[in-house]
Amino acid sequence: MTGSEAPPSFRLAYVPGVTPDKWVRIWNERLPDVPLALTQVPAAAAAGVLLDGGADAGLVRLPIDRTLLSAIPLYTETTVVLIPRDHLVTAADEVTVADLADEIVLHPLDDVLGWERLPGRPALERPATTADAVELVAAGIGVLLVPLSLARLHHRKDLTYRTVTDAPASGVALSWREDAHTDLVEDFIGIVRGRTVNSTRGRQPEPARSKGGKQTSGKQTAGEQTGGARRGTGGSHRGASGGKGKGRSGGRGGRPRRH
Repeated sequence: MTGSEAPPSFRLAYVPGVTPDKWVRIWNERLPDVPLALTQVPAAAAAGVLLDGGADAGLVRLPIDRTLLSAIPLYTETTVVLIPRDHLVTAADEVTVADLADEIVLHPLDDVLGWERLPGRPALERPATTADAVELVAAGIGVLLVPLSLARLHHRKDLTYRTVTDAPASGVALSWREDAHTDLVEDFIGIVRGRTVNSTRGRQPEPARSKGGKQTSGKQTAGEQTGGARRGTGGSHRGASGGKGKGRSGGRGGRPRRH
């Protein structure tokens, strides 16, 4: 690397509610010389950040445009309804969309659930953000349906939540630009998928070095392989061939006898 070249780094974007801490920790253990920079972006802006080159990869919410972005779905979140602690809905462990028919259901502009038809009664105005909607729930204005991770992100002592069994769910995926599938992106894919350090998938391991300091390939030559076998006992040959005598030079497969 010349003095003008910057050291390698990896930029990871992630949307609110997603917690990449575990994967970042593994990255730092495996690639301590490659800093990982985290950037939180709004869910609606994540695809644009990747397409514009603002991040090497991103933990995004589905769906995304698969024509320009690659994606590996990771998990699907449970949807919950966020309510005041003294709300009647708290009497049940879980509810359905129909149970919320009489409620004012807030629908923030940054909503990440793909509603075909919003349940309940609409509010007079849509809150600008999920955080604004949470404040309205706390004020008793209405209820809010969100992925579980966002309910936890906006936790308040005066609010609680219940699972909504038939509401749309939000999927989370690892995504990157199709024409920017670099070695570092493959490294992060391996971490997210739980590959071990010695996994054969993804990047190839560095060549091993012999005692003399020379690099050696991971493959043995034919001579090295057969030489190792010859140093073993003759029994190993008989075991491999499945019978006796057929591989001996003095038998039928060897030179013809002189008469």
